[in-house]
Amino acid sequence: MSTAIRTEPTPGLAARARRLLTTNPSLLPTAAAVVIFVGMVVYGEIAYGRIVQYNTLSNLLINNAHLIVLAVAMTFVILTGGIDLSVGAIIAFSSVSGVMLANAGWNPIVVIVVMIALGTVFGLVSGILVQYFNVQPFIATLAMMFLGRGLASLLSTQPERLADDSPIRWLGTQLKIIDGPKVNDLVVTPGVGIAVLVVLAAVFVLHRTRTGRTVYAIGGSETSALLMGLPVLRTKVLVYVISGTLSGIAAVIYTSRLGIAQNITGIGWELDAIAATVIGGTLLTGGAGYVLGSVVGALVIGLMTVLITRDGGIRPEMTTIITGGILLVFVLLQRVVTRKRE
Repeated sequence: MSTAIRTEPTPGLAARARRLLTTNPSLLPTAAAVVIFVGMVVYGEIAYGRIVQYNTLSNLLINNAHLIVLAVAMTFVILTGGIDLSVGAIIAFSSVSGVMLANAGWNPIVVIVVMIALGTVFGLVSGILVQYFNVQPFIATLAMMFLGRGLASLLSTQPERLADDSPIRWLGTQLKIIDGPKVNDLVVTPGVGIAVLVVLAAVFVLHRTRTGRTVYAIGGSETSALLMGLPVLRTKVLVYVISGTLSGIAAVIYTSRLGIAQNITGIGWELDAIAATVIGGTLLTGGAGYVLGSVVGALVIGLMTVLITRDGGIRPEMTTIITGGILLVFVLLQRVVTRKRE
């Protein structure tokens, strides 16, 4: 007498993805960002060609390495329910200061440290204003934005050019990884490597340390985080310090690539960073979001610029309009996610 053994059918990839999104709705905006990015790649390949190749990927990473770092910085702040409008101005002040110090003969290592330290100081002041003086993050970082932009203009209103033989330019040197046919090579810069390290470090901090758990807890409910005995006060200051420090690192990456610093550098970049973070799935109310999602959001914005440039018939201003439209869609999507969480 034989007994039939019944086996449950293995759920397909689509079914597993649906179950994951159902049990964890905060993943929905991030998944949507990935779908949009893949859709843009497919559309670009069909419409213009030569999108899925090494040199396009290389240019996308090299040109947006600083934006990726800024998106990571903004993720920390927004996860706590805050905002940082000073990141673009920090880059302007830090880059102008760095180029002037380098041209004055300062040691390149010292110059890089000073550039990053300037961002750290701005972030520390913002964090103190928010936490200990109870200033709204919007107002505190707006004040620091004006301060940074004003200091950059006070230093110089003319473009400051980094010397061609400056060792700082090495961070923007293109290094060939894969030798493809003709000009289709996979190249990166040390600046891209720094951006990758920043992303990996941020993922570790947010998902493997007590600081990361506290960041998420503050965004979910600051009162509950305090009742649980979490170091809320220290962490709220820390996220702005992290944001300022990463802005200084972004300034180093950007300056080493272009070799030029201006007082108008970084205008509107705080909005690009916010857009990348929101498109990547981080809730503006805080408490939910992923660093890797913010990276995808930054790449979506970068790829949008590539596609508009390839088209040739679309005005560059359309980048802002399209970004605004995508951002609006993701804000509405976040409302759906928030309601499901409630």
